[in-house]
This record gives sequence, structure tokens and C-alpha cells, in this order.
Amino acid sequence: MRTTSPIAALFGKSPFRPLQDHKKVVAECADEVIPLFEALRDRNHDVVLSQKDKIFALEQQADDLKNELRLHLPRSLFMPVDRRDLLDLLNAQDSIADTAQDIAGLLVLRGMDVPLFLADELLPYVRRVVDAVHKCEEVIDALDELIETGFRGRSSDLVEEAIQELGVIETETDNQGMSLVQHLFEHHEQLKPLEIIYWDRLIDLIGDLADYAEDAGDRLRLLIAR
Repeated sequence: MRTTSPIAALFGKSPFRPLQDHKKVVAECADEVIPLFEALRDRNHDVVLSQKDKIFALEQQADDLKNELRLHLPRSLFMPVDRRDLLDLLNAQDSIADTAQDIAGLLVLRGMDVPLFLADELLPYVRRVVDAVHKCEEVIDALDELIETGFRGRSSDLVEEAIQELGVIETETDNQGMSLVQHLFEHHEQLKPLEIIYWDRLIDLIGDLADYAEDAGDRLRLLIAR
């Protein structure tokens, strides 16, 4: 008996629904990074470990959706959107979940604790980075309305405004990240050399969440322009 993939069936209703479903899981994965760092701040390592497991499970779920979407994405769609553009957008948003997994894995692998001189700035940084992910989700959720209006009119203007806001948030996170790195090196004598290396890497990875969110927004902008 022939069966139809749920993903393939969704494409018959909305060419963007599978992409939006994937983005929802990606955003959930990024959301779990906040309680991960709250537990790290509180030195609650059992919760850090459980948060790592949640992030890994959500990243796997995002990977499964990504692979299913790639497998069943039609070679040609009856709409003014190129298949390659959709795949590029998918890869950009999937990188957010991959990065959340990298962050959680590094924290658990290295058994890291938050240095006191980073404690006040670290969580606001993480939360603002996750804001960027949700702004990206807002943009992706507008795809159906965009296709209905032919990528024109007020809907297109609102998406462009949201993409610009996403860029502003990403710039803010860049500044927050640079401030954290500056404090890291100002207090280098309080940490071992390897601790400095890993915290520098971790601060970069956190910022990458916002970078990939902005990248997804930029790719949607290109998709609209074409």
C-alpha cells in the first residue's frame, strides 16, 4: 500500500509550512539555552545536564525535520521561489539548533562554571541572542502571507522592517559579546589559560545564534527580492 509522507502532504497545502515547523523546533532549542545558563550561574550541574539533554533532543528533532524536508521538497514549485533559496534558508535556521547543541556540549564536556566577573552580563547577552532567534521566527512565520500578496505591499514592508530589527538586535549582541570578551581578558589572571580559551569560544558560540538568525533573515530578503 502506497503511503504519503506527512512532509510531502504538507507541501500540497503550504510550501512553507514544513520550513515553519522546522523553525519552531529550532526556536525551542534556542529557548533552552537560557535555563541552561541560569543553571550554570547557580552551579546546579544536574540541571545543566538535563538542559543539555533537552537541547540535544530538540536538535535531533530539527535534524529529522530538515532531512525529511530536503527529501520531499519538490524540484519545482508553482510559486516565484527557487528551491535552492529555500534550502539555503533551511540550512541557515538549522545552524541555530546546531550551535545550541555545540554550546550545551561544550559546557558539559568542560564542566565550566561562570566566573564572577562575567555573571552580570552573561545572561542578558544570552537572552538578547535568543530575542534574535524569535525575531527570525516572526519573519519566517510571515512567509504564507507574503506568497499570497506576491511579495508586495504592506506584508512585504512589515517583513522588511522585521528583518531590519533583527539586524539591530544582532548588532547589540555583537557589542555585548565584545564587552564580555574584554572583561574576560581584563581578568585573565583569575582563570587558567584553558579556561580563557574555552570561555572565549563559548562567548563566540552564543553570538553565533544571533548571527545565524540574521543570516536566515538576509536569505529571506534575497528570496523576496527575486
